[in-house]
Amino acid sequence: MPSSSPVPAPAPAPTTKASASATATTPPPATTPPRAATAGTGPRRGLGPNAFLALIALCTAVTAGNIYLAAPMLPLIARDFGSVPSAVAWIASVAQFGYAAGLLFFAPLGDRVNRRPLVAGLSLATTAALVAAALAPGTAALAAAVFAASAATVVPQLLVPMVAERAPADRRARHVAAVIAGLFTGIVAARVLGGLAGQAFGWRWVFVGAAVLTLALGLATASALPSERRRGAGPLLSGVAALPGLVRRSPDLWRACLRQAGMFGAWSALWTSLALLLTGWPYGLSTATAGLFGLFGLAASAVAPLAGGLVDRFGATRVVRSAYVLAAASVPLFWLGGRTMAALFVAAVAIHAALVASHVANQTLALTTTSSPATANTAYVVSGFAGAALASSAAAPAFAHWGWSGVCAVAAVWLVLGWTTTAVRR
Repeated sequence: MPSSSPVPAPAPAPTTKASASATATTPPPATTPPRAATAGTGPRRGLGPNAFLALIALCTAVTAGNIYLAAPMLPLIARDFGSVPSAVAWIASVAQFGYAAGLLFFAPLGDRVNRRPLVAGLSLATTAALVAAALAPGTAALAAAVFAASAATVVPQLLVPMVAERAPADRRARHVAAVIAGLFTGIVAARVLGGLAGQAFGWRWVFVGAAVLTLALGLATASALPSERRRGAGPLLSGVAALPGLVRRSPDLWRACLRQAGMFGAWSALWTSLALLLTGWPYGLSTATAGLFGLFGLAASAVAPLAGGLVDRFGATRVVRSAYVLAAASVPLFWLGGRTMAALFVAAVAIHAALVASHVANQTLALTTTSSPATANTAYVVSGFAGAALASSAAAPAFAHWGWSGVCAVAAVWLVLGWTTTAVRR
């Protein structure tokens, strides 16, 4: 405690009423940026750190898969409703819009409310929406249920900031990477296993199975989360209004958002158009066989832990730069893949590895650069999602006018924009 006059000897001065009062009222020096107060630093119910992280990764896999559940079953849904696949394809887009709405309105709440009841409530809402989808009598009811399920299935984006907050500083990126690996595994499982299960049991039972898994893992994860006391002030939805200012004040967050928008956009342009290439000339594969290309997404799950270690060791900027180089190398390979299947195999692995390495690095940066990690994470994920949606929208007419070469050109443009717009210092 500072004194008004120097102390001539090391012997302790006698305690006075004034000094005791000052000692009692002087706060300790702050060592970290102010955040919402939390009670407890680990999981409840005696789960060890590794088991807790595994539970979060598994919950992330199941909930993330709900967003992509309808896409591989569109032919089955169309047949059941007496329509054609092209007439119900918009249902898959409804899921994306629902997820975007959930990100904007629910994900920032992680900075303001106790995440345990929030995760439980969203899991119950997702379960109810999935059951409603299974019982839908028509496409309008199904689309409404899919929208609600996707909006409520933002649990992964509530858990990732918590993992980053509580991880040791020297292992933070590796912990984030474990959750991201679960997310990509869920997306692959939804696209590959969803179609196979729908063919075997019917698309309605796939929604029922997803509802059961979501309920079980969502409630188990909520019960294991530590208790928190949040000090959020103002309206609950004020986090949405804070997004533009938060990005403006943080150059690192701004770069992470734009760079991932470019990377995710390039991946989305190529991957959403790949089925058109594989089922047409020169390959002529069946829809089911073309769907098995989704297994290349497992490369992302394998690369995520490696990427996390590299971020912890070398920093996020170097990893993102390397990921962009790998993605740029994959574009000409994809172009060659329009005629050679072997090139397509290599390109598919390369683009997934680049995407997940960039994602781990950029998301770790976004989560640690401000004192509002959940709100920053919302800005980051929404930016990436917007980049992917715009690139996909540009890829469809590009394929119609210029074929597969046009799609590869769109991917290249997105990579150039994602890197060059953030290359200058701000």
